Amino acid sequence: MTTRRELLARLRAAVGDRNVAWRPEDLLLYEYDGTIEKKLPYAVAFPDGADETAAVVRACNELGVPVTPRGAGTGLSGGAVPARRGVVIATTRMRRILEIDPVNRLAVVEPGLPNIQLSEAAAVHGLFYAPDPSSQKACTIGGNVAENAGGPHCLSLGVTTNHVLGIEVVTAAGEITWLGGRVPDAHGYDLRGAFIGSEGTLGIVTKVVVRLVPVPASVVTLLAVFDTVEQASETVSAIISAGLIPAAMEMMDRTTLQAAEAGLQCGYPPDAGAVLLVELDGLAEMVDSQAASVRGECLERGATDVRTARDAAERELLWKGRKGAIGSLGRIAPNYYILDGVVPRSRLVDVMATVADVSARYDLPIANVFHAGDGNLHPCVMFDEREPGATERVLSAGAEIMRACVEAGGSLSGEHGIGFEKQKFMPWLYNEADLENMARLRPVFGNEGAFNPCKLLPGGTGCGEMAHQEAALRAAGPDAYV
Repeated sequence: MTTRRELLARLRAAVGDRNVAWRPEDLLLYEYDGTIEKKLPYAVAFPDGADETAAVVRACNELGVPVTPRGAGTGLSGGAVPARRGVVIATTRMRRILEIDPVNRLAVVEPGLPNIQLSEAAAVHGLFYAPDPSSQKACTIGGNVAENAGGPHCLSLGVTTNHVLGIEVVTAAGEITWLGGRVPDAHGYDLRGAFIGSEGTLGIVTKVVVRLVPVPASVVTLLAVFDTVEQASETVSAIISAGLIPAAMEMMDRTTLQAAEAGLQCGYPPDAGAVLLVELDGLAEMVDSQAASVRGECLERGATDVRTARDAAERELLWKGRKGAIGSLGRIAPNYYILDGVVPRSRLVDVMATVADVSARYDLPIANVFHAGDGNLHPCVMFDEREPGATERVLSAGAEIMRACVEAGGSLSGEHGIGFEKQKFMPWLYNEADLENMARLRPVFGNEGAFNPCKLLPGGTGCGEMAHQEAALRAAGPDAYV
């Protein structure tokens, strides 16, 4: 058994006294991420580099204390919530750009670097980093790797795994190693690919080698206005069926539009039933031709208006509304629960009808803003957690929507990960043998159950005993055994 004093002493020896948080008022900042789950850690360690990260991991392993990796805490599936308390290892001190190589079009960065800062630094070379989550001003590259994050502009270019060449990691056993390197398609088993999207259950990223791509020569951004979500959904399939793969194709419904326009004044039509935000990029001649085709598909399927951004400033304003839309929903309700299901584009109309039905039956407003081009839905269930029973209703409504996505031939996540909130749904997609084989990968990296426990795969040692453990610890006093 380990006392709290012993744990803090080991953490301070690894990263320095100033880089360990343990006071209750400081720990409150690390009990949650972007979902509705909460759990207070015993301490938070802030290592700087692989050596310090490994030292913290080894100390926790020796003391039998669970570890939860954390980036910026913007995750939306409970992946950074310390489900069994223990120690949170935050990567926020590791935020440097170590190298930009414009000739080979790559960069080497630390995991705590905010996503948008990489593209800003690469812009002087005419390059950018393609994955662009809506939280890109805050979310970090390491967190993106853990969740295999996507973003609006990943429709044609792919998600994080398509843009990461190599990663330096500290495994769950506390060992430092490289997976992949500086060139694509290294020989041997793709352990790099296995690690990306493993949600912090195999180790912690300490360096990342990423691909950079050229800034497009020309960009055209269209805003198509529809009376109904159904019309907009049908148009998505029509555009793709016409052989067009836009850089981005996003949808927002009336509830989202009204909230975004009230909060951000982006020029959205607040009375529209839905809009499609479509962006095309490439050579000017090609883009102009594609834009004309997209406009035609939209008008043919009932669009009442199709606007073209006149300049970069107007384009930026339209994207400001899309990327800030979810935050604007705070005007409607104090809390929201955002879902992340994927469906075939051909089933968008059916599943969106199910979302509307769930909203009516549970008497919960649901705003829809999502990556329509790849069928990645983000229904936002709005509620007030202070209302008795509200959170339970929201979780039940969310489970129905996720089940509908799976039954439509889709999956449980497009970019937010499974985390804590959806691990119990994994048997909907995988049989017992599948899940057992996935679980066998964890001990290879040194995870015997205490490294980001209760995440990704169903169950987990001690996950059902948390409430009893907490009650006993509170009764035992501030220096209780961990």
